[in-house]
Amino acid sequence: MSPEVLPPNRRAVLRAVACGLLGAAAGGCGFMPAKSPSAQQLAPVKARVDGDLVYFNWADYVDPSVFKGFEKEYGVTVVQSNFDSMEGMVAKLNAGNRYDIIFPSAKWAQRLVRGGRLRRIDHTQLPHAQAIFGTYTYFADPWYDPGSAHTVPFTAYKTGIGWRRDRVGELTGSWRDLWSDEVRGKVFLLDDRDEVLGMGALELGLGVSTGDPHDLGRITSLLGTLRPRLRGFSSDSYNNLLNGNALMTQAWSGDMAAMLNQAKDPSVFGFEAPKEGTPINSDCYAIPWNAPHPGTAMLFIDYMLRPENVKKNIEYIGYPMPVPGTEKTYAELVKPFPECLVTEEDLRADLFFRNGGRAAEDARDTAWTHVKAG
Repeated sequence: MSPEVLPPNRRAVLRAVACGLLGAAAGGCGFMPAKSPSAQQLAPVKARVDGDLVYFNWADYVDPSVFKGFEKEYGVTVVQSNFDSMEGMVAKLNAGNRYDIIFPSAKWAQRLVRGGRLRRIDHTQLPHAQAIFGTYTYFADPWYDPGSAHTVPFTAYKTGIGWRRDRVGELTGSWRDLWSDEVRGKVFLLDDRDEVLGMGALELGLGVSTGDPHDLGRITSLLGTLRPRLRGFSSDSYNNLLNGNALMTQAWSGDMAAMLNQAKDPSVFGFEAPKEGTPINSDCYAIPWNAPHPGTAMLFIDYMLRPENVKKNIEYIGYPMPVPGTEKTYAELVKPFPECLVTEEDLRADLFFRNGGRAAEDARDTAWTHVKAG
């Protein structure tokens, strides 16, 4: 397949606007329903058909054949809606929209749990979930949802550097590679507050989620030396590399894996996980407190966790999923980019973006504004 410009990939445009309004929602603020949910609305339910599935996720983030298989097996219809950012997802929930299944990232799952917005999940009702928690023990008790009481992991991914080997050669394995004179004017950073500030923090040996004003001052000063070297901020990593707009870009591992399906010659591209550390993230399955058909949502989660369906989704979206028996599928997919693999060691390095208090989130918003303005 030729490397023509493609529609923005699964997270490109969608993640691009997910950078502001964090302070107002910090620590779960702004997530309480207008009417507090009853204990029954937060209680786990049995996995059973209780209506069609009202699905809310990033666009193009599940293999269509998996939807069709679920509909056929259970005699239901999947009614799809998409969000364009985590803030957009929560805004819809706060407006009273009702969905059976949503897919928050780790830090947003924590906010929703704290705000009383998610129904508890009985893992014994999900036969295929037991293998996840028994093998990938990190997810048995993650920081964002103790005991995974309200969530089940969907994907895991890291952030690194993608580049054109045919134009640049090999890199040094450091975030400092973004400052290389060889790629000046042909470098993009992700259009994402946490990712950009987190990269600067790692280069300085600071915590990826720091909200300390002194730390953020150091980070903005460092990134100020990179700003004149950038072509811009963009979350469309693989199109920028494919069409030559970028010789180097900050990139999500899953998007780089997806690019492999489009590249005529994958060997001309590279992906590295810098030695200073790589941010890690995870998206989760979750059932809102006011889901109209929570029983069907439980069936859908377990259906998605079947290894044969996980393999289809991995090949379709390019993101790994922590389901035993599917590791070889992802390893084969990213053979040209082995550093896309997310290991237990990566998870335990704990370089997840965390929620801060109101002052910390406001400080991060301000720093991000300064970085983008140059």
